[in-house]
Amino acid sequence: MTAARNVAIVALLAAAIAFIPGGGTTAGVVGGVLSTLILVSIVFFVGRFYREHRLDVEGLGDRWRGVLYAALGVLLLAFAGRARLWETGGGTLAWVVAVAGACYALYLVWRHYRAYG
Repeated sequence: MTAARNVAIVALLAAAIAFIPGGGTTAGVVGGVLSTLILVSIVFFVGRFYREHRLDVEGLGDRWRGVLYAALGVLLLAFAGRARLWETGGGTLAWVVAVAGACYALYLVWRHYRAYG
């Protein structure tokens, strides 16, 4: 019975968006607000994580800290440009290579931290 109620709620919301004037605009605003809240949550989590592990990051040394920051920057740029990059085959390949390379660099930094940290 709970599943049927949930399906009815989703169907009612979809009908409201489809048939009420301005429903699509309202849905866009709600989606934007939810996306912003998710982004704020991620930024808050990353900031808190950095504050808790600041000494560990400083202890990596200049080279490995640079690799860490570069990998995080590449990930940030790749996800920011994802929509435009996925429009072409070459862009998709470049996105995959950038994300895979950044993840591998993060793995190397983690391995260095575990070995010498």
